[in-house]
Amino acid sequence: MSWDRTRRAEPSRARVVASRPVTAHSDIPREHAEAIARLRDAAIPEPILEVAQKLQQAGHAAVMVGGAVRDVLLGLPAADWDLASSARPEEVQATFKRTIPTGIEHGTVTVLVRNPGGGPAIGVEVTTFRGEGAYTDGRRPSEVTFLRDLTEDLARRDFTVNAFAWDPFAKVFSDPFEGLADLHAGLLRAVGEPARRFGEDGLRTMRAVRLCATRELALE
Repeated sequence: MSWDRTRRAEPSRARVVASRPVTAHSDIPREHAEAIARLRDAAIPEPILEVAQKLQQAGHAAVMVGGAVRDVLLGLPAADWDLASSARPEEVQATFKRTIPTGIEHGTVTVLVRNPGGGPAIGVEVTTFRGEGAYTDGRRPSEVTFLRDLTEDLARRDFTVNAFAWDPFAKVFSDPFEGLADLHAGLLRAVGEPARRFGEDGLRTMRAVRLCATRELALE
Protein backbone atom coordinates (compact mmCIF):
# COMPACT_ATOMS: atom_id res chain seq x y z
CA MET A 1 0.00 0.00 0.00
CA SER A 2 1.19 3.53 -0.75
CA TRP A 3 -0.28 6.95 -0.15
CA ASP A 4 -0.41 9.12 -3.27
CA ARG A 5 0.42 12.68 -2.19
CA THR A 6 -0.46 15.72 -4.28
CA ARG A 7 0.78 19.26 -3.85
CA ARG A 8 1.45 20.40 -0.28
CA ALA A 9 -1.70 22.54 -0.12
CA GLU A 10 -3.92 19.62 -1.16
CA PRO A 11 -4.87 16.45 0.72
CA SER A 12 -3.42 13.15 -0.40
CA ARG A 13 -5.73 10.38 -1.55
CA ALA A 14 -5.76 6.82 -0.30
CA ARG A 15 -4.92 4.29 -2.97
CA VAL A 16 -3.28 0.96 -3.58
CA VAL A 17 -1.21 0.97 -6.76
CA ALA A 18 -0.23 -1.88 -9.06
CA SER A 19 3.36 -1.43 -10.20
CA ARG A 20 2.77 -2.60 -13.77
CA PRO A 21 -0.03 -3.74 -16.11
CA VAL A 22 -1.47 -7.05 -14.98
CA THR A 23 -3.64 -9.73 -16.53
CA ALA A 24 -6.54 -11.76 -15.25
CA HIS A 25 -6.05 -14.97 -13.31
CA SER A 26 -7.96 -18.14 -14.11
CA ASP A 27 -9.47 -18.68 -10.66
CA ILE A 28 -12.24 -16.09 -10.94
CA PRO A 29 -15.21 -16.77 -8.64
CA ARG A 30 -18.25 -18.32 -10.30
CA GLU A 31 -20.77 -17.78 -7.51
CA HIS A 32 -21.56 -14.81 -5.30
CA ALA A 33 -20.57 -16.76 -2.19
CA GLU A 34 -17.09 -17.25 -3.69
CA ALA A 35 -16.92 -13.57 -4.60
CA ILE A 36 -17.80 -12.57 -1.04
CA ALA A 37 -15.13 -14.90 0.33
CA ARG A 38 -12.51 -13.18 -1.82
CA LEU A 39 -13.71 -9.65 -1.09
CA ARG A 40 -13.59 -10.28 2.66
CA ASP A 41 -9.80 -10.33 2.41
CA ALA A 42 -9.52 -7.17 0.30
CA ALA A 43 -6.94 -4.67 1.57
CA ILE A 44 -9.12 -1.57 1.62
CA PRO A 45 -7.17 1.44 2.94
CA GLU A 46 -8.09 2.27 6.54
CA PRO A 47 -9.06 5.93 5.86
CA ILE A 48 -11.67 4.78 3.33
CA LEU A 49 -13.08 2.22 5.76
CA GLU A 50 -13.19 4.90 8.46
CA VAL A 51 -15.26 7.23 6.28
CA ALA A 52 -17.56 4.44 5.07
CA GLN A 53 -18.21 3.25 8.61
CA LYS A 54 -19.05 6.73 9.86
CA LEU A 55 -21.49 7.25 6.98
CA GLN A 56 -23.21 3.98 7.80
CA GLN A 57 -23.38 4.92 11.47
CA ALA A 58 -25.13 8.13 10.38
CA GLY A 59 -27.78 6.04 8.62
CA HIS A 60 -26.50 6.15 5.04
CA ALA A 61 -25.50 3.41 2.64
CA ALA A 62 -21.77 3.45 1.88
CA VAL A 63 -20.15 0.92 -0.46
CA MET A 64 -17.00 0.32 -2.48
CA VAL A 65 -17.63 0.48 -6.22
CA GLY A 66 -15.81 0.33 -9.52
CA GLY A 67 -12.58 -1.13 -10.80
CA ALA A 68 -11.03 -1.99 -7.45
CA VAL A 69 -13.85 -4.44 -6.69
CA ARG A 70 -13.38 -5.96 -10.14
CA ASP A 71 -9.65 -6.37 -9.70
CA VAL A 72 -9.99 -8.06 -6.31
CA LEU A 73 -12.32 -10.59 -7.95
CA LEU A 74 -9.67 -11.13 -10.61
CA GLY A 75 -7.09 -11.78 -7.91
CA LEU A 76 -5.15 -8.64 -8.84
CA PRO A 77 -3.76 -5.68 -6.88
CA ALA A 78 -6.60 -3.20 -6.40
CA ALA A 79 -6.08 0.50 -7.12
CA ASP A 80 -8.23 3.58 -6.59
CA TRP A 81 -10.92 2.36 -4.21
CA ASP A 82 -14.06 4.40 -4.94
CA LEU A 83 -16.60 5.11 -2.19
CA ALA A 84 -20.24 5.75 -3.13
CA SER A 85 -23.04 6.63 -0.74
CA SER A 86 -26.74 7.35 -0.51
CA ALA A 87 -25.79 10.47 1.48
CA ARG A 88 -26.37 13.71 -0.40
CA PRO A 89 -23.38 16.07 -0.59
CA GLU A 90 -24.76 18.29 2.16
CA GLU A 91 -25.29 15.21 4.35
CA VAL A 92 -21.69 14.16 3.84
CA GLN A 93 -20.58 17.65 4.83
CA ALA A 94 -22.78 17.52 7.93
CA THR A 95 -21.32 14.14 8.96
CA PHE A 96 -17.66 15.17 8.91
CA LYS A 97 -15.88 18.18 10.37
CA ARG A 98 -13.40 18.69 7.53
CA THR A 99 -14.55 18.46 3.92
CA ILE A 100 -13.78 19.99 0.53
CA PRO A 101 -16.55 20.43 -2.10
CA THR A 102 -14.31 18.86 -4.76
CA GLY A 103 -17.01 18.23 -7.36
CA ILE A 104 -20.12 18.91 -5.38
CA GLU A 105 -22.24 19.69 -8.43
CA HIS A 106 -21.69 16.08 -9.51
CA GLY A 107 -22.07 14.71 -6.00
CA THR A 108 -18.42 14.41 -4.94
CA VAL A 109 -17.16 15.67 -1.58
CA THR A 110 -13.65 15.05 -0.25
CA VAL A 111 -13.51 14.13 3.43
CA LEU A 112 -10.26 14.91 5.25
CA VAL A 113 -9.22 12.30 7.80
CA ARG A 114 -6.15 11.74 9.93
CA ASN A 115 -3.19 10.19 8.15
CA PRO A 116 -2.31 6.98 10.07
CA GLY A 117 1.29 7.39 8.92
CA GLY A 118 1.50 11.00 10.05
CA GLY A 119 1.90 13.98 7.76
CA PRO A 120 -0.82 15.69 5.69
CA ALA A 121 -4.44 14.65 6.08
CA ILE A 122 -5.77 11.95 3.78
CA GLY A 123 -8.51 12.99 1.37
CA VAL A 124 -11.24 10.39 0.82
CA GLU A 125 -13.70 11.15 -1.97
CA VAL A 126 -17.36 10.30 -1.38
CA THR A 127 -19.69 10.35 -4.39
CA THR A 128 -23.45 10.34 -3.97
CA PHE A 129 -25.49 7.69 -5.82
CA ARG A 130 -26.68 9.43 -8.96
CA GLY A 131 -28.45 9.23 -12.27
CA GLU A 132 -27.25 11.07 -15.34
CA GLY A 133 -28.93 13.13 -18.02
CA ALA A 134 -27.98 13.35 -21.69
CA TYR A 135 -24.32 13.54 -22.72
CA THR A 136 -24.41 16.60 -24.97
CA ASP A 137 -20.65 17.03 -25.41
CA GLY A 138 -19.63 13.38 -25.81
CA ARG A 139 -17.81 13.41 -22.49
CA ARG A 140 -19.94 14.44 -19.49
CA PRO A 141 -23.65 14.40 -18.63
CA SER A 142 -25.49 17.71 -18.90
CA GLU A 143 -27.12 17.10 -15.53
CA VAL A 144 -27.09 14.65 -12.65
CA THR A 145 -29.79 13.57 -10.22
CA PHE A 146 -28.90 12.43 -6.73
CA LEU A 147 -30.41 9.08 -5.78
CA ARG A 148 -30.87 6.87 -2.73
CA ASP A 149 -30.92 3.58 -4.64
CA LEU A 150 -27.65 1.71 -5.31
CA THR A 151 -28.92 -0.27 -8.30
CA GLU A 152 -29.96 2.91 -10.10
CA ASP A 153 -26.46 4.28 -9.54
CA LEU A 154 -24.80 1.13 -10.87
CA ALA A 155 -27.03 1.30 -13.97
CA ARG A 156 -25.09 4.34 -15.21
CA ARG A 157 -21.74 2.50 -15.20
CA ASP A 158 -19.96 1.74 -18.46
CA PHE A 159 -19.40 -2.05 -18.26
CA THR A 160 -20.97 -4.84 -16.23
CA VAL A 161 -17.58 -5.74 -14.75
CA ASN A 162 -17.41 -2.20 -13.35
CA ALA A 163 -20.96 -2.26 -11.99
CA PHE A 164 -20.14 -4.08 -8.74
CA ALA A 165 -20.56 -2.83 -5.18
CA TRP A 166 -19.14 -4.22 -1.93
CA ASP A 167 -20.23 -3.40 1.60
CA PRO A 168 -17.20 -4.42 3.72
CA PHE A 169 -19.14 -4.26 6.99
CA ALA A 170 -22.35 -6.12 6.10
CA LYS A 171 -20.36 -8.35 3.68
CA VAL A 172 -22.88 -7.73 0.89
CA PHE A 173 -21.82 -8.04 -2.76
CA SER A 174 -24.07 -6.32 -5.33
CA ASP A 175 -24.00 -7.43 -8.97
CA PRO A 176 -27.31 -6.38 -10.58
CA PHE A 177 -26.07 -6.71 -14.17
CA GLU A 178 -24.40 -10.15 -13.93
CA GLY A 179 -20.91 -8.79 -14.23
CA LEU A 180 -19.47 -11.71 -12.27
CA ALA A 181 -20.63 -14.15 -14.94
CA ASP A 182 -19.11 -11.89 -17.60
CA LEU A 183 -15.86 -11.67 -15.67
CA HIS A 184 -15.65 -15.44 -15.37
CA ALA A 185 -16.38 -15.77 -19.10
CA GLY A 186 -13.71 -13.18 -19.93
CA LEU A 187 -16.30 -10.88 -21.49
CA LEU A 188 -16.42 -7.08 -21.49
CA ARG A 189 -20.08 -6.14 -21.91
CA ALA A 190 -21.71 -2.72 -21.75
CA VAL A 191 -24.39 -1.96 -19.19
CA GLY A 192 -27.55 -1.47 -21.23
CA GLU A 193 -27.45 -0.63 -24.93
CA PRO A 194 -23.81 -0.66 -26.20
CA ALA A 195 -24.32 2.01 -28.88
CA ARG A 196 -25.75 4.37 -26.30
CA ARG A 197 -23.03 3.68 -23.74
CA PHE A 198 -20.18 4.27 -26.17
CA GLY A 199 -21.93 7.27 -27.70
CA GLU A 200 -22.27 8.97 -24.32
CA ASP A 201 -18.54 9.19 -23.66
CA GLY A 202 -15.94 8.98 -26.39
CA LEU A 203 -13.27 7.82 -23.95
CA ARG A 204 -15.15 4.60 -23.24
CA THR A 205 -13.82 3.10 -26.46
CA MET A 206 -10.24 3.66 -25.29
CA ARG A 207 -11.15 2.36 -21.84
CA ALA A 208 -12.59 -0.79 -23.39
CA VAL A 209 -9.41 -1.43 -25.37
CA ARG A 210 -7.27 -0.93 -22.27
CA LEU A 211 -9.41 -3.27 -20.15
CA CYS A 212 -9.37 -5.95 -22.84
CA ALA A 213 -5.58 -5.71 -23.09
CA THR A 214 -4.73 -5.59 -19.38
CA ARG A 215 -7.44 -7.90 -18.01
CA GLU A 216 -7.60 -10.47 -20.84
CA LEU A 217 -11.22 -9.69 -21.70
CA ALA A 218 -12.99 -9.94 -25.04
CA LEU A 219 -15.34 -7.14 -26.10
CA GLU A 220 -18.90 -8.33 -26.65
